[in-house]
Amino acid sequence: MTDDPAVSCPAWLVSAPASGQGKTLVTAALARRHRNAGRRVRVFKCGPDFLDPMVLEVASGAPVHQIDLFMCGEDQCRALLHDAAREADVILVEGAMGLFDGDPGAADMAQRFGLPVLAVIDGSSMAQTFGAVVHGLATYRPGVEVHGVIANRVGSARHAELLQRGMPDAVKWLGTLPRDAGVALPERHLGLVQAAEVADLDARLDQAAALLPDAALDLPPPVRFTPSAVGHEADLHGLRIAVARDEAFAFIYRANLQWLERSGARLAFFSPLRDAALPECDALWLPGGYPELHLQELAANDSMLAAIRAHHAAGKPILAECGGMLYACASLTDRHGARADLLGLLPGHATMQARFAGLGMQQLDLPGGTLRGHTFHYSRLDTALLPEAMAKAPEGAAGEAFYRVGSLTASYMHGYFPSAPQAVARLFGQASTSD
Repeated sequence: MTDDPAVSCPAWLVSAPASGQGKTLVTAALARRHRNAGRRVRVFKCGPDFLDPMVLEVASGAPVHQIDLFMCGEDQCRALLHDAAREADVILVEGAMGLFDGDPGAADMAQRFGLPVLAVIDGSSMAQTFGAVVHGLATYRPGVEVHGVIANRVGSARHAELLQRGMPDAVKWLGTLPRDAGVALPERHLGLVQAAEVADLDARLDQAAALLPDAALDLPPPVRFTPSAVGHEADLHGLRIAVARDEAFAFIYRANLQWLERSGARLAFFSPLRDAALPECDALWLPGGYPELHLQELAANDSMLAAIRAHHAAGKPILAECGGMLYACASLTDRHGARADLLGLLPGHATMQARFAGLGMQQLDLPGGTLRGHTFHYSRLDTALLPEAMAKAPEGAAGEAFYRVGSLTASYMHGYFPSAPQAVARLFGQASTSD
């Protein structure tokens, strides 16, 4: 444990009976409303989602970290929450899927850290049954406190009255958010549209915040957050890492960047879409994203393709994750059947599909540790290359393949770097401090 004392801060875990109830919109609206009231807000997202945190960062005006008991581990979650509590007036944690979905899931997070639950429930197709749903959420699992509820997509005052009528006394009715197309968050095949692509996002968030019931702005119950010591366990001083980051490559855990910098690496960001050359670097990270939406632009940037091929030919490390791996392939076909040649470092062709091809938590045993993360993709990779290793799901089922081609390491898995510091140091070509 560290010497820092425990701190208390009002906090909500915002959850729902299922996906699609409006958790992200309500969490973002709450963050913006508290922020507009002059409060310091810190927001987290349960699970490995990349897109919701982008919206939540715009809403709160502060960095948003993912927290997950499997991927991050309890100590990392505890440390992040404690750090936030030291500087925040209120903490919001958006759950993933339904409250009791996942193992571990949002309910486990609520119980482990004593977070009161704010349930967001889509009331658009319900009346008095709303109360039965609230009752079920509140009583399903001892140790998980459903403290309040907001009814979303409510059509009228009469509708709100019917929803409230069956509410259990033990759960606080915080009011309703009306049905309003002007505040909806646009989506595409991996979830929400990236925040930077929604031109009127600030206006939508301000409108949603204004529509929230005043009772929702009362501070939630305070939670006592205890510190936790988390070591970095790698020395990356002197290592220069170029990180692809633009509209095509934006699926980056903030914790990964933070870990790299705290371990001593110097990061330089570049755009495979627009830049003609790589920054001066010893290693290259091609994270996930939407290369299929920018296929022709990526393929047309001949100077960048040549620069990355030269980096690989020089034997310098490249880590390519999911969308970054698609970019590393010989070619990619998008959802409309358009095909383009790309880096050609990984012998194979990738094709976008209409349905999920991979989804779920992953872990991979590597020299130096077990790297944890997740997979979420719609594409299929066809390659004759044999995997160097295979990840697995938490329950032991077969997971994603890890490929090595010279200095290139590529996989559909998005790794959470702090979960295996020594292994990640090796991926970027740097020995750990224990070597």
